[in-house]
Amino acid sequence: MTQPDPQATSIRMVGSQLTWRITLTTGVLLATLAGALVLSLTFGTTGSSLDAIWDSLTGGKETVTVGQTIVWQIRLPRALLAALVGAALSLGGLVFQAILRNPLAEPYILGISGGSAIGAILGILLGLSRFPGVSVTAFAGSMATLGVVLILSTGQSMLKKDSLLLAGVMVNAFCSAVILFLLSLTQDARLHNVIFWLMGDLSLADMHQVGILTAMLLPCFVVVFLSAHVMNLLLMGKETAQVLGINIRRATLILLVVTSFIISATVAQCGLLGFVGLVMPHLLRLILGSDHRLLVPACVLGGGTYMMLCDLIARVLSDQGEMPVGVITAMIGAPLFIYLLKRSNR
Repeated sequence: MTQPDPQATSIRMVGSQLTWRITLTTGVLLATLAGALVLSLTFGTTGSSLDAIWDSLTGGKETVTVGQTIVWQIRLPRALLAALVGAALSLGGLVFQAILRNPLAEPYILGISGGSAIGAILGILLGLSRFPGVSVTAFAGSMATLGVVLILSTGQSMLKKDSLLLAGVMVNAFCSAVILFLLSLTQDARLHNVIFWLMGDLSLADMHQVGILTAMLLPCFVVVFLSAHVMNLLLMGKETAQVLGINIRRATLILLVVTSFIISATVAQCGLLGFVGLVMPHLLRLILGSDHRLLVPACVLGGGTYMMLCDLIARVLSDQGEMPVGVITAMIGAPLFIYLLKRSNR
């Protein structure tokens, strides 16, 4: 009678444990996301009861009320857009941190979001439509910015944490200056109205916009999920990943291009939302560990929940009208970045 292979048994146990953890984590985060969606639909400047929300969603009343219009045409599209944007930015931060092996890497800090904003503004100046015109120019801006950051931070050795952050801060400052320069020169009324959008704006969300962004982001999410094991190996170091058969250049290029596309798509739709890609990956990594096969779906669901709650706070916090959600994300994320920076320099 043949004896069972201990190594094969151990591999099956690890795989089963990972599947159980992914299922449990996904279930908990899906429930949290659903709770955040209910809160987003219930609370706002006008206020609604849970019964009214349920009637609006199920068509419990034959007559179309103001509440139904608010839920279907304003709150629901905005909540779904917030979930998509939060998922995209959180996933983007996770990928950058894995590729660059730097827990402080984040699209906003590295200037990628700023480059996308410049591209989007140029697209608006050229009279291009939001999709695909502005999305294409935003993607071009993000890729150009990413290239500059990598060139500035690369010397004879691998990317270093200090040089990468310094390059990102410099490029981000330059992008901000270019944006202000473009705003000050043009007489286009549309561009002057973009100031609110640049601070991170979800107020113009509609289901058409949600559908377009979903179609753009869903394939990218799948690519990143399929690359989760590759990101685990990249964290071990270049030499280890090569020994295990990973084509470092090809894998890094694919992930960088896909992530830059994710960031540019969100910036073109919603403007600049800073530090989302820093807060959620860091929090989830503390709770769940560093396995990207678990972190990728967790960042998608957790990031969506986080952004919906931030948008809810932005809507109900001020009595003078809503504020840009980018203000809330920056107020939460900036202190965390300072804390992480101090801890990394110990």
